[in-house]
Amino acid sequence: MPAETDTEQKSGGVAAVQRAFAILHAFRAGDTSLTLNELSLRTGMYKSTILRLIATLVQEHCLVRLDDGSYQLGSMLLHWGGLYQTALRLDDHVPAILRRLVQETEEGASFFTREGNLRVCLFRIDSPRSIRDHIRTGDLLPLDRGAAGRVLASFDQTLTPPESFPAQPYIVTVGEREADIAAIAAPVFGTQGSLRGALAISGPAARFSAELIPSMSQALLRAAADLTRRLGGDASPLERPEPPGASFAS
Repeated sequence: MPAETDTEQKSGGVAAVQRAFAILHAFRAGDTSLTLNELSLRTGMYKSTILRLIATLVQEHCLVRLDDGSYQLGSMLLHWGGLYQTALRLDDHVPAILRRLVQETEEGASFFTREGNLRVCLFRIDSPRSIRDHIRTGDLLPLDRGAAGRVLASFDQTLTPPESFPAQPYIVTVGEREADIAAIAAPVFGTQGSLRGALAISGPAARFSAELIPSMSQALLRAAADLTRRLGGDASPLERPEPPGASFAS
């Protein structure tokens, strides 16, 4: 029996809305449909409560009741997803992420996308330090050199099969694109595992010591995961525990 009580979690929300979203959140990747019993087990709510809420969710096309009595996500969710994707603009999200990353690391932060065999810097926030890596918005750089270029080539499903992606979700390079410059980059994903770009921090190699790279990498991964979630992607590949050793090129 689910452990439902009359006392709702005190999160400032509306109880009925929270319960309705709990039903929608019960669906997981790979689920084609869920029975009433499965919904009850996953949400911890009584079947009677679920049935009252489902009536409205079906009416609003958020759920569909199948002939066998199970329930499937409805077309309204796809409609909302389309509206979200249409309204989504990188410049509403990327600059804020870059500014936070610069504050945390004091190194320059950039966002790159692939243009054929090159990568273009779409957004850039400079380091507050006087000695820094000089990259400008609009710069075209090689795809085969530098951490961001390597990320764009290594995590793009159109170039690399997912089973061949690097074991860890970031790449470090030192002196590869330019002598005495180091960089750390991580992928940013969108819907259906698409690669939206590469988030990178860069600066003088002397400031990317073996002692500092782990903390810098974790700051970068937090930022990449945040941006991935904002762009509708799955951030779980960026939130895995830190494995020993880094993808490193010199």
